[in-house]
Amino acid sequence: MRVPRTFVFVDISGFTNFTTENGDDAAGRLLASWRAVTRDVASETGVRIAKWLGDGCMIVAVDQRDAITFALELQKRSRAACAPLSIRVGIATGLALLFEGDDYIGTAVNMAARLCDAADHYEVIIPVEQIETLPEGVVKGQHEPMTLKGLNEAIPVVTLTGEATNAARNDTGELWTRSPFVM
Repeated sequence: MRVPRTFVFVDISGFTNFTTENGDDAAGRLLASWRAVTRDVASETGVRIAKWLGDGCMIVAVDQRDAITFALELQKRSRAACAPLSIRVGIATGLALLFEGDDYIGTAVNMAARLCDAADHYEVIIPVEQIETLPEGVVKGQHEPMTLKGLNEAIPVVTLTGEATNAARNDTGELWTRSPFVM
């Protein structure tokens, strides 16, 4: 079954060198701190952590705006959670094959992973042609087209920066006034 999804790949840049220089215990503490922050941001933005990838993760979102909000919020909070290291992020949207009920395969998944690999520190990259609607407060920045491993031609991409100001789209603040809670 093919489903429309947005995929976010995140990687902590320099983790291997950090581990070599500071030891396994320090690396474990940094990773535990970052994963806790990642879980919090995923919960707050309505995305799912599909899998942990060592010092990174794969995120799946039904709504691209949620994925973008997640990426930028995680980038902001990661400055403290994985200091002195940084994260890099690749985002791609498209149809993907839901494989064996709990995994995704397809071009969008591969593209998000390759964009993450190619991103610089603190960079969030998305293909220009895949942008649907950016959350308020998020802006596109110029970036050179990228040639990605496994893809035949350069892809026009942009970087995303800013802070989503319309993140709370599902206001549940007045649910108590609805039946059966009205007295």
